[in-house]
Amino acid sequence: MQTERLLTAWETARRELIEQRNAAGVWVGQLASSPLATATALSALVLAEQHGRRVDGKSSWEDVYQGNLSELIVQSLHWLAGQQNEDGGWGDTDRSGSNIATTLLVSAAFHLTGEPARYSGMLARGAEYIRRQGGFDALRRRYGRDKTFAVPILTNCALAGMVSWSEVPPLPFELACVSPGFYRHLRLPVVSYALPALVAIGLARFHHLPPVNPITRSVRRAAQSKSLDVLQAMLPGSGGFLEAIPLTSFVVMSLAATGRAEHRVARMGVEFLLESVRADGSWPIDVDLSVWNTVLSLSALGSRGGSSGERSTPAEIFPDSVEWLLAAQHRRTHPMTGTPAGGWAWTDRPGGVPDADDTSGALVALARARQCAPDQRGRRIDAAAADGVTWLLDLQNSDGGWPTFCRGWGRMPFDRSAADLTAHALRALAAWRGRLRNWSAEACKTGPGSGDLGGRIDQAIARGVRFLLNGQSEDGSWDALWFGNQHHPAEANPIYGTTRVLAALRDLGLKDRAPSERALNWLADVQQAAGGWGGGPLATERGYPEQECSVEETALAAEALLKAGSAARFKTAAQQGVSWLVEAVESGRHRGPSPIGFYFAKLWYYERLYPLIFTVSTLGTAVEHSLPPQPSRYVHSHPFV
Repeated sequence: MQTERLLTAWETARRELIEQRNAAGVWVGQLASSPLATATALSALVLAEQHGRRVDGKSSWEDVYQGNLSELIVQSLHWLAGQQNEDGGWGDTDRSGSNIATTLLVSAAFHLTGEPARYSGMLARGAEYIRRQGGFDALRRRYGRDKTFAVPILTNCALAGMVSWSEVPPLPFELACVSPGFYRHLRLPVVSYALPALVAIGLARFHHLPPVNPITRSVRRAAQSKSLDVLQAMLPGSGGFLEAIPLTSFVVMSLAATGRAEHRVARMGVEFLLESVRADGSWPIDVDLSVWNTVLSLSALGSRGGSSGERSTPAEIFPDSVEWLLAAQHRRTHPMTGTPAGGWAWTDRPGGVPDADDTSGALVALARARQCAPDQRGRRIDAAAADGVTWLLDLQNSDGGWPTFCRGWGRMPFDRSAADLTAHALRALAAWRGRLRNWSAEACKTGPGSGDLGGRIDQAIARGVRFLLNGQSEDGSWDALWFGNQHHPAEANPIYGTTRVLAALRDLGLKDRAPSERALNWLADVQQAAGGWGGGPLATERGYPEQECSVEETALAAEALLKAGSAARFKTAAQQGVSWLVEAVESGRHRGPSPIGFYFAKLWYYERLYPLIFTVSTLGTAVEHSLPPQPSRYVHSHPFV
C-alpha cells in the first residue's frame, strides 16, 4: 500500500466524518427506514383514531393529527408496498432479507388500514410467504422463550383479526406494580427495558380474553389502575419509550384497543409517532443514536496519524462535543429500569435508557478528551467519569460479565452478560483506573476521597477478564450481542465480538497471551480472498459460504490485526484489509452501510455513519503504523487542527 494513497484516503474519510458533525457538536447520524417500524406505527395510529372519543361525529384526535391522517396512511402504505422483496416477504430494512416477524406486521398494518383490496396481489404474495415459512409457529420458533417481541407481534395480528386472542400468551402485567428493585427476582418473560410493553400488551390481552382462573382474573382486574400508573411514571417527556417506534407503537395500539385511547400515555405516544415520521411516510426503529455515534466519532478521530508527542485530541478540536457529552449523562435514577444516576444512553433524548455499551463508549471518549482538557473542564470530566465508572461497577453481573441494562435479570439475551459489552466495559475501566484510583465510591459526586474505587476497579477487571476467557469459542472467536450479521448462519457476528474483546485484552496488556493469539489467528483465517471480512467463517468445509465483505467488519478486523504486533501473518492480513478499505474510499463504497446490527430481539437496522466512523479509525491507525516518528505534513495541514 502506497503511503500517499493511504494518507489521501484517510484524509478524505476523516473530512467527511467531521462534516457530519452538526452545529451542536453532535454526530446524530441516520438510522435506516424500517418496514417493521413503519407497519407498527401505522397500526398504532389507525387504532388510536378508531378508538378515540367522538364528539359530533368528529374524533377527539383531530387536534393531535393536525392534518389528514388518510394522506399519511396512503403515503406510508405506498412506501411499504415498495419494500416488498421478490419472495413476497418484507425485511427490516431495504437491504435485508425477508423474515416472518416483519412480514406479519406489515400484513397486519394493511388489514387495519382498510386498504387491502388495493394491494390484493401484494398481500397474497405476502400470505404465501408466511405460509411457506410456517405461519405463527415460525414466529414462535424464531423467538423461543423470549416473549419480548413475539407477544407484541401476535397482539398486533390479533388486533388486525389475523389470529385468535387465544394464540396470544398472557403477560403478567400486575408484576409491574412491585418495586423495581424486585424485578430481577420475578423471572419476568420479557427483557428489562420492555416493561411498558409488559403492561400495555398484558392489559390488552386481559381485556379481550380474561383468564379462566377466578383468582388470577380478580388479581389482574384489581391491578389495572396501578399498572397504568406505573406505565405513566415510565413515560418520557417525548412520549416515546426508548425513543423506539416499535415499542411505543405496541403500547399505543394496546391501550387504544382497551378503550384507553384518551389516556395520556397513548396521546403522547401518538404525538411522538407523528413527530418522528419521515417525509416519505416511513419510520426508523429509533429516532437516533446521537450519543453512540458521537462517542464512536470522537474515538475514531483520536487516531491521529503520526507517532509524535504533538498529536491533538478530540478535546482540543471539538470542545463543544465533549461538553455535549457531559450534559448527556443521566443524573437521576431511571424510572423504567431503576438503574442509578451516572450512565449514558444511546441518545440524549428523554426516552433513552442508560446502558453498558454507551456508558463505556462515553468513558473511553472522555478518557481521550481528558488528556489535554483545561483544568476546569478536566475536573468536570473526572467527576463525570467517576460517576460513570461507579455505574458500570454496580452493573457487573455475578458471573463477571456485563449485561445491557440491568444487573441480575439474567434470563433473556439482552439481560445476560455478553462478550462485547464486557469487553467495552473493561476498556472503560482500564482507561480510568489510574486517574480514579484515589476516589471513593461515596465521594464520586464531590471529588477524590480516601478511596476504594481503585480496588473495586481492579477486582471488576479481574472478574471480567475471567468471564471473557471462559467464554472464548473453540475456534478462538467471541460472538457479540448487539451486532449481528444477517448472512451468518446463526445471524451472529463473531467478527465484531472478537475484535471488541481483542481491543480490551490489548488495553489491559494481555495482547501477547494465548487467547489473543488464538483470536488473531481466527481473524486471519476468515479473511476473504478480496482482502476484506464478512460476517462468518470462510472455510467451506465447515459449511459456511464465502461472505460479501462489509466496510464495517473489514475496518474492525484490520484495525485489530494492525494493533496485534509484528507477527508476519497478522501484518500481512492487516495490510490487505487496509488496501481493501483504501480502495473502498477511492470508489466511494465506504459510505455504504450494512445491516449488521441487532436491536430489540432480532430486529435489523443499519446506521449511515457506522462505515465512515470505522473507516476513519482504522485508516488513522494504519497511518500511525506507516509514518515515521516525525509529524506528518498531512496531519498538520488539516483545517481543524
